[in-house]
Amino acid sequence: MTHNEMRPLLSVRHLTKRFGKGCSFCRQPENLPPLNNRCPRCGTVWACNDLSFDLYEGEILGIVGESGSGKSSLVQCLYFDTSVTGGTATLSNYQDGETNIFLESPQQKRYIRNHLMGMVYQNPWTGLKMNFSSGGNIAEKLIAAGHFNVHHIQKRAADLLDHVEIPLSRMNEAPRNFSGGMQQRVQISKALANRPPILLLDEVTTGLDLSVQARVLDLIRRIQHESRTAMIVVSHDLGVIRMLCDRTMVMKQGRCIEAGLTDQILEDPHHAYTQLLVHSLL
Repeated sequence: MTHNEMRPLLSVRHLTKRFGKGCSFCRQPENLPPLNNRCPRCGTVWACNDLSFDLYEGEILGIVGESGSGKSSLVQCLYFDTSVTGGTATLSNYQDGETNIFLESPQQKRYIRNHLMGMVYQNPWTGLKMNFSSGGNIAEKLIAAGHFNVHHIQKRAADLLDHVEIPLSRMNEAPRNFSGGMQQRVQISKALANRPPILLLDEVTTGLDLSVQARVLDLIRRIQHESRTAMIVVSHDLGVIRMLCDRTMVMKQGRCIEAGLTDQILEDPHHAYTQLLVHSLL
């Protein structure tokens, strides 16, 4: 079945996020200089500028770009960590895909965060409570989604930690005692606690040793293969994108400058900036 015959799991249209009040000049985003996302008149930064894309079940979509390109702002908008300035996002498994989730109540946004999406942050200290035990971090996510059976919570936490290769002897230990790679794996297990159909991963291998990076990437691929979880993987590293992603969006200065199948983008990049990125990888 082709993507055209399938309904996207997530559909985003004209997503815009600005930092600053904006002015009559930059509220027409086409007025912004082509290689800059800061308004020359009022200084407002347009972190995401009219982004549209779809994500399908079981697919991994890569978002690549240099620091400051807006890719992290994009996933933070999707997970409601920051509010959008404009645009729509719909989920096919929420209100039959008819509702713009950005306009939902805080209560409904919490429901979406707890049941329909998981988030893995670049810094595990953002996604984990470092004073809780590893099992306690997973329990927190399960309880937020309405699971209160202690036996069920303990079993699910043990299964998840085992799945991400955290020794069960360390289940009651706080992640602050763990290495960076282990912290990321605990964070991934917490994000997966309620079997969300969508996982958002923001620069999850940045700062990890290469051998640890490889283990985390293998884990992500295994999860996607076993559970058909759809993922958005944000990275500035084309090696990560090449290893994981079916399709890729290239961002620069808040805009999508190129999008397509990952193989096509890496083997035949059209935009000069993408060519630069690809050649720096080679």
